Amino acid sequence: MTNYQTRFGSLQDFDKGRVEIVDDDPKNYVFSNVFDVASSSAPYERVAVAKNFEYVIEAARAEGTSGWYAADHDEFVLCMDGEIEVHLVKLDKAAVEPGTQGATPLADMPQGRKMGRLVLRRGHMGLLPRGAAYRFHANQPGAMMIQTIEGLVTVQKWAEICQTAA
Repeated sequence: MTNYQTRFGSLQDFDKGRVEIVDDDPKNYVFSNVFDVASSSAPYERVAVAKNFEYVIEAARAEGTSGWYAADHDEFVLCMDGEIEVHLVKLDKAAVEPGTQGATPLADMPQGRKMGRLVLRRGHMGLLPRGAAYRFHANQPGAMMIQTIEGLVTVQKWAEICQTAA
């Protein structure tokens, strides 16, 4: 029996990896490493690393404090590395047009009741609920993934982040 060892990556220590194609063209597949993407991104730049119809998984580098965001649908954040705080405000009134897809950056501090904060560490997931504004904060660089719908802040870097050869 072959022994396998699971090794968790981090922002400071990861192997990019690759897809091993048996009998096909690698361009038919998408493979990117969230740690690789986050390590070369600006803080809170939300880079699409997976896509299914209008839904995306965005990888982001958490560092310092982000601006405020809101969405007209629920989103989820998963901490992949480090410690990330999520500050939440229940909005007094909608901050984005109904039907707007993806996260929308807010120009000012949102008006509403503070809902509290989440403290996420590796493997912790948090809900970013519809009708609330949120921002992220990390004292040290970390990595996170956000499940959302493709929108204004989703950055497309497919040519840069995807494996294109075997």
